[in-house]
Amino acid sequence: MKKIFILVTTILLGLILIFVTIKKKDTVKKVEEYKQEMIIKEELEDNEINNIIDSLSLDEKIGQMIIVGFDGYEVNSDFIDLLENYKVGGVILFKRNIKNAHQLLNLNNNIKSINSKNKLGLFISVDEEGGRITRLPKGSTKFPSNQVIGKENDKDLSYDIGKKIGTELDAFGFNMDFAPVIDIYSNPKNTVIGDRSFGTNSEIVKTLGTATMKGLQDANVISVIKHFPGHGDTTVDSHMGLPFVSHDKQRLDKFELIPFKEAISKGADAVMSAHIVLPDIDKNKKPATLSKIILTDILRRELNFNGVIITDDMEMGAIAKNYEIKNASVEAVKAGADIILVCHTKEKQIEALEGLKEAVNRGDIDIERIDESLKRIIKLKRKYNLNDI
Repeated sequence: MKKIFILVTTILLGLILIFVTIKKKDTVKKVEEYKQEMIIKEELEDNEINNIIDSLSLDEKIGQMIIVGFDGYEVNSDFIDLLENYKVGGVILFKRNIKNAHQLLNLNNNIKSINSKNKLGLFISVDEEGGRITRLPKGSTKFPSNQVIGKENDKDLSYDIGKKIGTELDAFGFNMDFAPVIDIYSNPKNTVIGDRSFGTNSEIVKTLGTATMKGLQDANVISVIKHFPGHGDTTVDSHMGLPFVSHDKQRLDKFELIPFKEAISKGADAVMSAHIVLPDIDKNKKPATLSKIILTDILRRELNFNGVIITDDMEMGAIAKNYEIKNASVEAVKAGADIILVCHTKEKQIEALEGLKEAVNRGDIDIERIDESLKRIIKLKRKYNLNDI
C-alpha cells in the first residue's frame, strides 16, 4: 500500500508540475503575444501620424505649435484669421471670453465649427485650478484651492475634485486644462503661487497633484502639469518680471522635481514650462522656457518625458520685457518646447508664427525638429479624440 501511495503521489506531483509548466508557458506566450500586438499597434499609429504630418504644409505644421487667445464673448475676425489662414492648433479662454453657461457652450461649439475645415481638431484650453484661478461661469461648481485640499491630504478627494473639474470642463467643450499646479510652496513671499499649491511638503504635493491629474484625465480632459521645473521658491511674479532661483541640480532632485517625476511616471500627457532662471543649472542664464538644459536634458532625457511641452504665456513680463517674442519662440522650440502659448495680442501671435517659419526656412530649426513636435501633438490629439468635424 505504501508503494502504491508513493507511486500515486509521484504521478500526481508530476501531473501538477506538467500543468503548472504548461500554464506558465501559456502565460508567457500570452504576454509575448500582447507585447507583439502593442508593438504592431504602435507601428500602425506611427505610420498614420507620419502620413498626417506628410500631408501638412509648413504653415499648417507651424500653426499646430501655437495656442492663442482672443478678446470677447464671440469669435472675432482676428481669431477667425488665425484659424483659417494660420491654422493655429489651439485656443485658450479667459474670464474675458466667458459671460454665462449658454454663451460659453455656444462659443466653444462655434470655435469647433470654424475649425472643422482644418485637418486637426483644436486644443480648447483653460486655466481651471480651483480657488482663485477659475474661469467657469456662474452656476458652476466652486472648487476649493489646492492649499485647502492639501490640508486634507486625501488623494481620493484630490482625484474626485480633478474628475469633477474635468467633467464640467468637458460639458462646456473644453479638452485641455492647465492644471494642476504641482509647484511646492516653499517660499512664503511667493504670492504668484501661494494657495495654488497643495503645500510645502513634496510628498503631499506629489501625491495630491498626481491624483488630480488622473482625475482630469479620466474625465477625458488633458491635464497640463505646471510649472516645470518648479515655481514655488520665487519672490518675483513672472507675469511682471523674470525670477531668478539659486538652486542647484541636487536641490531640484531632492525637492522641486519630486512631484514632476511622480506625475510623469503616472502618465502625464503635457507639461508647462516656467519662466524662471536657474543660473546654477543653465550658466547662460536662460529662463527654463528657453533652456535646452532644462527642457531637453532634464525633462526629456533624465525624467524620460515623451509628452507635449507647452510654454507658459510668452506675453508675460518675464519674457516680453527681456526678449522679442519672435526670437523667444524660436529659442523655446530649439530648447525642446512643442507648443508656444501666446494669450493676448494678435500681432505677437503672428510674430511667433512667422518667427518659427522663418527659422525653418533659413535652417535655424530643422524641419525634422518641427515634425518631432507635430508627432507628439497629433498623438495627444488622437489619444483624446479631438475632432471638430
